[in-house]
Amino acid sequence: MHRFFAESEKETGSLCFLSPEDARHARTVLRLSEGDTVELLLPDGRFLAEIRRMDGNQVCVEKQQPLPDPEPRLNVTLFQGLPKADKMDWIVQKASELGVRRIVPLRMARSVVRLDPGDAGRKRERWQKIAREACKQSGRYRIPEITLPLSPAEALSLIREMTVTVVPWEETETGGPLSVRNAFPDPASLGIIIGPEGGIEPSEVALFRQSGALPITLGRRILRTETAGLAALSAFMTLYGEMEE
Repeated sequence: MHRFFAESEKETGSLCFLSPEDARHARTVLRLSEGDTVELLLPDGRFLAEIRRMDGNQVCVEKQQPLPDPEPRLNVTLFQGLPKADKMDWIVQKASELGVRRIVPLRMARSVVRLDPGDAGRKRERWQKIAREACKQSGRYRIPEITLPLSPAEALSLIREMTVTVVPWEETETGGPLSVRNAFPDPASLGIIIGPEGGIEPSEVALFRQSGALPITLGRRILRTETAGLAALSAFMTLYGEMEE
């Protein structure tokens, strides 16, 4: 079944309009017609819907019964050290599919990438579009927020907001995701801090620890930056029951 985002600000009762991008896709690419059933993604949930009108560039649909909620209860923020090339595109896409709530790019000491303000804004817009498409593909209605890149010091206030924040670090020998799950059986929010290529500087780990972050291990293998965050996110989603029906 075809899946679309709707514009909630144009909602009237059970009727609403597809976003302009999705309306164009429904009309000109998929060539859907009035009466076709689609899946609708709104800020408050996922619904079956029927196309009622196709007027010009607008597609009006009527909400019907709600569908099972795909959003995880675990509110995860991924603090990702800026990687090289297009790795961030991959990380944003896959983390969005896995259920991340927010992604905070970090300008860390070993980050090779250096973005000026204009580039940072354009990159953020690109990453936000990638997150949106990943959510549509995976059936999520809550699109993760992608912030502008921050320094570790600038991210500390966000880290302090988390119930628990972990820092997977290759120099940590004990205590992994399972130990965090045992110590925090029902956290309201979870932060995961991942370094760029080359890892996290010890001074950065010390800074994060001062704000309450916990260094953890992801096992005896050294993972690439584009693997580590997704591995940690998958592990925590599994341990907190988000991979179950």
